[in-house]
Amino acid sequence: MNSVEESIRIERPVKVVYDQWTQFEDFPHFMEGVKEVRQIDDSHLHWEVEMGGFIKTWEAEIIEQVPDQFIAWQSTEGPRSTGRVTFESLADDATMVTLRMAYAPEGVVENLGALLGLVSLRIARDLQCFKDFIEARGTPPKAWRGEIHAPEIIPHATVASVSPRSPGAEKMPVTSVVR
Repeated sequence: MNSVEESIRIERPVKVVYDQWTQFEDFPHFMEGVKEVRQIDDSHLHWEVEMGGFIKTWEAEIIEQVPDQFIAWQSTEGPRSTGRVTFESLADDATMVTLRMAYAPEGVVENLGALLGLVSLRIARDLQCFKDFIEARGTPPKAWRGEIHAPEIIPHATVASVSPRSPGAEKMPVTSVVR
């Protein structure tokens, strides 16, 4: 598996940046080659992306999600990948977004692209486009603010009521993602 890490500072509050990132179906507006992201349910996504002139599709599962902090995922069908995007508040109106991803290139074209660092360049461009998109947007998006701790989904409203002795609170999050 190859890995990549890219970060960008965005001049918006962490809540706004996180909320926009969770609007997965908006990704084609700022991610190169992304034709469609369809949110199947709170933790499953279907991706359609053009890479090197070919269309690739895959399914991904969000395996951990904490509002304003991070989202971690792994592919469940199609090309293998795992990743984690983190959101760090730098000030009231600035956020550092860091994307870490591990992926398995398939075929000669993808392996050559990985060797030349094209995946890292593409992710850096996508983050810049995300920054431009959100900084130009006037109204923050509405977003789902729940948490995911594989294999369960905890709605945001009930998280505060879960004590360390609550059933299920002892479950550890999946650690197969790139950290």
